[in-house]
Amino acid sequence: MASENHTPVAGTFPSRTPARRRTVLKAAGLATLAATAVGTAARSAHAMDDTDASRPPEPYDVIVVGAGFAGVAAARAVRAQGLRTLLLEARDRIGGRTWTDTFAGERVEMGGAWVHPVHTRVWHEIQSHGISFVADDTPPDQLILPSGNGYAPFSPTEAGTRLGELLTDFFAGSEAYFPRPHDPLHRIDLLAEPDRLTLRDRLDQLRLSPQDDAWLNGHTATAGGTNTRGAYTALVRQLALSGDLATYNGLNTYRPVTGMGGLITAMLADQPVTVRLGAPVAAVTDTGTRVLVDTRAGQRYSASAVVVAVPANTWNTIAFRSGLPREFTAASTAGIAVPHAKKIWMKVRGDVGRFIAQGAETGAPLIGVVPHTTLADGSRLMIGFSVDPALDHTSTAQVQAALRRFVPQAVVEGIKSQDWGGDPYARGGWSFMRPLQLTRQLRTLQQPHGRLVFAGSDIAAGWSGFVEGAVESGEHAATLALELATTTRSASLVAG
Repeated sequence: MASENHTPVAGTFPSRTPARRRTVLKAAGLATLAATAVGTAARSAHAMDDTDASRPPEPYDVIVVGAGFAGVAAARAVRAQGLRTLLLEARDRIGGRTWTDTFAGERVEMGGAWVHPVHTRVWHEIQSHGISFVADDTPPDQLILPSGNGYAPFSPTEAGTRLGELLTDFFAGSEAYFPRPHDPLHRIDLLAEPDRLTLRDRLDQLRLSPQDDAWLNGHTATAGGTNTRGAYTALVRQLALSGDLATYNGLNTYRPVTGMGGLITAMLADQPVTVRLGAPVAAVTDTGTRVLVDTRAGQRYSASAVVVAVPANTWNTIAFRSGLPREFTAASTAGIAVPHAKKIWMKVRGDVGRFIAQGAETGAPLIGVVPHTTLADGSRLMIGFSVDPALDHTSTAQVQAALRRFVPQAVVEGIKSQDWGGDPYARGGWSFMRPLQLTRQLRTLQQPHGRLVFAGSDIAAGWSGFVEGAVESGEHAATLALELATTTRSASLVAG
């Protein structure tokens, strides 16, 4: 198991490692859904409804907007230094873009679920809270991949080996881009050209056969939302952080037995942070000496510093009345998180076996399907992923029709789904930057602006798109906010 300070070795890029079960599972976007924070419907012991309009504005040292992993990590770190801390959350639960629920009698993750020892902060959190792990390493019976005008089953060994070779070719030549993976702009001079490339641009450079392109483009399209949307450098960053292709393919292996909702609840319980749920923020105003935060319900709070830890896709739903650099508007308008991401749990009957399916980049309502659990009644729980805006994720008939493209004999008895793109407090699923967002926007997005600091997996220096990145970014933002708040407090004491 990795220590808290373990860092993957840079420069050990892919050997031709056969792609295992995790290759296609990775393609299904499970890890990147972890964009970010996981939640529970249960209210925190410190949570209060924001419904008492007669309550006078309360002064705080730091206000954190958003109770995903980034927000919880930031609030906990600030409160640990003795500062008065308020955590505001729009939903009636903590967790943000990830959410632990139940379906068919099983605990299920509607967002992110997996961690890995290379995710050193999250791994440490799980261990330090005495939470054990479950490893998902049962191999599939078959991989279902594009073939001709449809889909066909292939041997996991044969197809996995070929997928590994294709990924090796896809990443070839990128070894020098991120020599310090947790400092992605360290060699920005090398990134000017590759950061302009979409995933499709890179695929076209390889001049693949139609079948090889179809096999590889489903993996890349799932990661980026579409191949014409996602940046090539965004996937290269994930490989650089992993250290090698085998680790990259194995990122979606371990789950905490409590569910990720149990983990974030345990993290929040570490410090007596004041939490107000059901409190979406309408406006933030930096006066120069204080920051005023107004909720949609009309409640006003003030603080010496504010950490904004909501998804970048939602920044433009908040009025930042003191203004922000243009990079914030550009990032929020274009979006960093995949805009039409849906996760669908399916209770499936039929002689379908234990398969993993990967759709092609076009014409596949479900671009990825992975197995989860065999239930006592013989049915199977499976997870489907979609980036198709036309798929009605609430329609059992539509989901079954989409699944039958891979396995015609499948019968879907029930579904439970989450449309992250349609969620007003997410507006997208897993984080995946677009071309030039890394080199032209990231540095500005990570810096304080007046008394505001932004945080989240979207803008993490390291594991963008993972819970690890959210925690890293939240802790970094807390350091910046602490400096702003303690400087203000010291000045007040001197003046007094």
